[in-house]
Amino acid sequence: MSDNGKKQVPLRLSTKLYNALASWAEDDFRSVNSQIEYLLTECVKQRRKNGGYVSKDLDTPPDLSFLDEE
Repeated sequence: MSDNGKKQVPLRLSTKLYNALASWAEDDFRSVNSQIEYLLTECVKQRRKNGGYVSKDLDTPPDLSFLDEE
């Protein structure tokens, strides 16, 4: 664990997903890492709020075809 109390986690993303996150992060004036942390935090908050998972098909590979529309 680093000195700032955060755990480092290796993460592999498709190029399409990374580019979409990078664009979104730029729009929100965040780094890609900060954007991912923000999005994960919001998902955990939502799960705690309504008690459900974000998706019932978590083990199904995501459909990223919407990224081709850009």
